[in-house]
Amino acid sequence: MRDVAFHLGPLTIHWYGVLLAGGFLAAFWTAARRGRRLGVPPDTIYDLVPWLVIGAVIGARGVYVASYWQDEFAGKPLTEMLAVQRGGLVFYGGLIGAALGTILFARRRKTPLWQLADIAAPSVALGQVFGRVGCFMHGCCYGRACDLPWAVHFPPSHPTGSAGVHPVQIYESVLNLALYLALAALFRRRRFDGQVFAAYLLGYATLRTIVESFRGDYPVAHLAAGLTPGQLVSAGIFAAGLLLLWKLPRARAA
Repeated sequence: MRDVAFHLGPLTIHWYGVLLAGGFLAAFWTAARRGRRLGVPPDTIYDLVPWLVIGAVIGARGVYVASYWQDEFAGKPLTEMLAVQRGGLVFYGGLIGAALGTILFARRRKTPLWQLADIAAPSVALGQVFGRVGCFMHGCCYGRACDLPWAVHFPPSHPTGSAGVHPVQIYESVLNLALYLALAALFRRRRFDGQVFAAYLLGYATLRTIVESFRGDYPVAHLAAGLTPGQLVSAGIFAAGLLLLWKLPRARAA
């Protein structure tokens, strides 16, 4: 993979890291504004930040390293496994890690968990808008061969050999922006705690399944019955969203 960066004096700034940081900032700023609608002070959201960030990074990087151990990390120093600024984060691993961080925070602060989940859900989609542009700049998570007018060509050193491929990172970025807007609108009309989070699980699992069909970066060994790991996990995430939509209103009524 190429590593797109620019130099600021003696510092080397990686675009992937810049966009990832931008995504986090946009996510937490919008979440803090949304929290005010439920009477949750911004300080509570800002206190949640380290729990989410640490959980997300550990989960995302951990799943990536485990998935590509033989291909990229076997025999490499620990510093290579920790070099997140150069890419190599699995979103679903980050989502699971962030969810665990939120659960721990909610229990520690005695804050309603599903309220926090609804506040955060639209902002997760917004963060992905930035994150996938970062993937595009880095050249990871690239698409399969494409001869359409909007096909992209990475440098010859890229695994695609500069052949035209689908800009799947941009596809997913645009779809996440649409999902963010839809969830932000739903938040203002939600009927029970957890509804927006459940809708996020359904929406993201659906768009990810679609986008994955245009991916071209998975080794054959990583496919199962022709399905990518992302599609397999999306099926479970979609089922979890349906379960929450069924269970949470009943728990509230009880």
